[in-house]
Amino acid sequence: MARNRQPIAKKAKSLDFSPATMGYAGKDTRRKPKGNMRRKQSEYATQLNEKQKVKFIYGVQEKQFRSYYEKAAKMQGKTGENLLILCERRLDNVVFHLGFATTRRQARQLVTHGHFTVDGKKVDVPSYQVKPGQVVAVKEKSRSSAVFSRLTGEDAPLVTTPAWLELDKANFAGTVTRVPTREDVDFPVEEHLIVEFYSK
Repeated sequence: MARNRQPIAKKAKSLDFSPATMGYAGKDTRRKPKGNMRRKQSEYATQLNEKQKVKFIYGVQEKQFRSYYEKAAKMQGKTGENLLILCERRLDNVVFHLGFATTRRQARQLVTHGHFTVDGKKVDVPSYQVKPGQVVAVKEKSRSSAVFSRLTGEDAPLVTTPAWLELDKANFAGTVTRVPTREDVDFPVEEHLIVEFYSK
């Protein structure tokens, strides 16, 4: 599996979004905000930037992202919105939004290591597409580990769960109540630019 080792803060600033979007609220960079800005970005550069931003936030490599785009284009509705929804439905993204991981990168690693079940069956594929009605839970054997035990108790982090997910913290589980919509995407993105990029 390909791994992205780019510095979070530096990459986020170059793509013009906050590291907090990925769960890195404390990260920053000394790099000057306007240090490397050109006079004006070309249309291609603007489209590429938007594509790279979404890929980096969700931790998706080009081959898989292109596959998502092609699938989104065949679905009913707007291709750009469908693309974002497919990314939102990834299991690692759900784990992150439920608060079982502090970042999407950590969520991806925890899923790969087999710490989660979907409807009672172990799933270790981060790109697994969740469906309405499914229950994502931490495996019983994993709940006592340090990474998950912090989720309960007085010092448990506060989690703002999206409207399409329902958290059951006591049972280390979450239910997918519906398919996410465009409004559920929690960072600014102009998805039509991505569609324009791939449509050429």
